[in-house]
Amino acid sequence: MKKLFLLTAAAILVSGGALAQSTVVTTTGTGHATTIQIEPQYRTRIKSYVTEHHLRPVTTKEKIIVGATVPSDVELEAVPSDWGPALTKYRYVYSGDRVMLVDPGSRTVVQEID
Repeated sequence: MKKLFLLTAAAILVSGGALAQSTVVTTTGTGHATTIQIEPQYRTRIKSYVTEHHLRPVTTKEKIIVGATVPSDVELEAVPSDWGPALTKYRYVYSGDRVMLVDPGSRTVVQEID
């Protein structure tokens, strides 16, 4: 019974720590992000930022989607620190009512925030 209690307590502590994370970034051996999970409170902050700052969407010939390269004539904006510390290494583009996180080195869209 004591072992069961300890195992349950340990599981709760581990899962609680996972819930406190702002983002989870999984990378491949090449260093490119493959998965970015953004917690709901940070998604809310990002959406509020877009509304409060009256961002104008970028227009391009091609639709900007995850995995695509953002054209070089599109200016990438710095990610505000309150979007979560793990996201500050990215830049963003606001396109089609969506915030697109972009790897600034490759200009590849790594995440869509709708």
